[in-house]
Amino acid sequence: MSSALARRLEVLNERYDGAEPLDLLRSAMRDEFPGHVGLVSSFGTESAALLHLIAEVDRAAPVIFLDTGKLFGETKKYRDQLIKRLGLTGVQSITPEPAALAARDPRGILWTQDPNACCALRKVEPLQRALAPFDAWFTGRKSFQAATRAALPRFEIESGRIKINPIVRWTKADIDAYFAAHDLPRHPLEADGYLSIGCMPCTSRVEPGEDARAGRWRGSDKVECGIHLPAGQTSAPADP
Repeated sequence: MSSALARRLEVLNERYDGAEPLDLLRSAMRDEFPGHVGLVSSFGTESAALLHLIAEVDRAAPVIFLDTGKLFGETKKYRDQLIKRLGLTGVQSITPEPAALAARDPRGILWTQDPNACCALRKVEPLQRALAPFDAWFTGRKSFQAATRAALPRFEIESGRIKINPIVRWTKADIDAYFAAHDLPRHPLEADGYLSIGCMPCTSRVEPGEDARAGRWRGSDKVECGIHLPAGQTSAPADP
């Protein structure tokens, strides 16, 4: 990490420490990174809140949706529903490279053998391509979602870019209140116990008392797909 980027990170975290999410989004999109910031959204159970906030600032803002080829059909329908409901015109559905899929997952079962490699192929690498034009990107992560996210800051640095978590301090009650206040539709799988939704083969229902992400990669020690690095790590390790 360059000293200039590290200093900018420090300044941003100080400047927007107490800012409301909408004010932070507006400043980031219009003043801090004009034309060079986008949102990465899974169109999952809580995504509509941040998407609505983005639409309040600019309905044409870039929104990156990673279509891994393994998603629930309900997620893609929900994506289309929210695009129409919020008037979003900048949504980009990003898919894995066909040649890479043919070479590394020709039978489509890599997730059963090496979930990390599957995530790298279907999510991490496509996202790296999609983020190439941007200096910064927004995420919908919240500190309440899991113990591994409890200490997330508003601004981070990852792989030479600023990563912004506008609603990181919102609670589940805040999310629910925002949905109610703006009459936002819920993901159709949420009522069936799916509280954090990723790819179909690696997502299961959450039991009472579990954290929202307990249904992701159940039965393994995997907790993230790889598009978000572990706390304190600012860049992906070099290939061996």
